[in-house]
Amino acid sequence: MGYAGERGEPVIKAVVFDMDGLMLDTENLSVAAWDDVGRRLGVEIKKDIVICLFCMDDAKAKPLFDQYYGEEFDFDTAFRMHEDYMADSIARNGVPVKEGLRELLAFLKEGRFRTAVATSTASEKTSFYLGLAHLEGCFDAVVCGDMVRRSKPYPDVYETAAQMLGVPARECMALEDSPGGILAAYRAGMKPVMIPDLVGPDEETAGLLYAELPSLAAVRAFLVRQGEKQGRMSGRG
Repeated sequence: MGYAGERGEPVIKAVVFDMDGLMLDTENLSVAAWDDVGRRLGVEIKKDIVICLFCMDDAKAKPLFDQYYGEEFDFDTAFRMHEDYMADSIARNGVPVKEGLRELLAFLKEGRFRTAVATSTASEKTSFYLGLAHLEGCFDAVVCGDMVRRSKPYPDVYETAAQMLGVPARECMALEDSPGGILAAYRAGMKPVMIPDLVGPDEETAGLLYAELPSLAAVRAFLVRQGEKQGRMSGRG
């Protein structure tokens, strides 16, 4: 089963999910963690810098901090403090799951859509988070940042997800919360749908979007509308 849009667009047969900020509310937690690290180290770690980290693998984070704060900044200590804050919060409160996710996954399973995760987060942390959120086994494929050569905004994770699903990229809808993720999905040839979290789409990002939706809960209705449009078009004489 799958849904297609107007003008003979390919049927949507798969939905590919970003993880942090899209399925899990970990990005707001990360902002709080970096804010705490900055206070403890006496350095202002701006939110804009933290947002830049969300589409990077960990290896690229240190050069970013070197750029802003100089090589004398002890990034390794700061990163450990950030990870400790995150781990402590998650140990106490669990992994925060975005509203509407579980219902959307049930709908996609019922509709026989293929599903995947495509994240810049490393495999070990991804498995840990999905396990804590009771989402392991909910996807047909999981692609992590350390499984590909280049992280978002390059298309590697999305291209690999399509290959693992056995679905052409043009028949995959990608759900993302960040401009870098949207660019990665677009470059892979998928239909990028933005569900903003910490930042909304700028003008350039808006031009790449298949759609912008307010929440995961809105994805189901969007797919249903696409199916209804296709049905009306196919019935025209």
